Amino acid sequence: MKNQTKTFLISASVFALLGSAIAYAESAGHSAVGDELIAEQRAKLIEATAGKGFGPQSPRDLSVVDGANSITFGDAPDFAVMNLCNIHFHEGAEHRGGEFTTYIGNGDGHGYGTGFKYDGTLSEAELAPVDYSVGFTEHGTLEPGDTIEIHYVHSTADVKPGPTLGSCLNESVGNPQLRVEGFVYVLVNDDGAADLTKLNMVSQDSGKWQAPNMPMDAGYAVSYDGSTTGPSYNEAGSPFQATWNVHTKVTKVSIASVAKWLAKNEFDEDHAHGVRNLVVDPALLSKIN
Repeated sequence: MKNQTKTFLISASVFALLGSAIAYAESAGHSAVGDELIAEQRAKLIEATAGKGFGPQSPRDLSVVDGANSITFGDAPDFAVMNLCNIHFHEGAEHRGGEFTTYIGNGDGHGYGTGFKYDGTLSEAELAPVDYSVGFTEHGTLEPGDTIEIHYVHSTADVKPGPTLGSCLNESVGNPQLRVEGFVYVLVNDDGAADLTKLNMVSQDSGKWQAPNMPMDAGYAVSYDGSTTGPSYNEAGSPFQATWNVHTKVTKVSIASVAKWLAKNEFDEDHAHGVRNLVVDPALLSKIN
């Protein structure tokens, strides 16, 4: 890994992002931590990974193409020749870019109430509250206007779709290649919007498990070498390598369909996952070609 002794630096643009929203909406049930805690978590991540040989990490700002991580690995094949192994989503976009550059806030320091949201505007009808709970946890419930980032994870191993990223591995192949097709959705109170149960439908095509209804018209995609995500890696490096393809246009999705999918799916998903802090240190980022 290059620049192993590099001093921890955060660009002025990142400071602006961190300082743009100290408090998250109280209606969402989150209390925000200060910038100091986020900076401390970033420093611990660098300390935990320096000189340890970790590969490039995710998520990242998609507009930042530079990176100094020297660990390389082959790009995973096209998802069409791989097996879909898992679908899950995070509350708040983990990546920053495209139509999702508005920082939500620091959140609770554990991945909730943070990330990035849809930059566009929604109508009063689209934002109208619903009278049912969607993915309720101790962190709150999903509501119209919320942004989610959904990950369609694919593996070169001979596996079938199932719960957790463990479904992407098997005993016969210890190091399968992983590819993540990432999309950002905004939830709206509109039954005419995209249907998550259809977007996440799973079937076999030429012997490969696929999600054939992924919204492939969701703008251009940024491809890069990275890792698995989630707030458990805020202060530790992820050891899993993944080829990322993050689409930059936001798709409006019916919140009623989100509730329906969370109520029954083959992945045992019943809530939104937390968000990992944006990775900003060049030593932990790959170069985007």
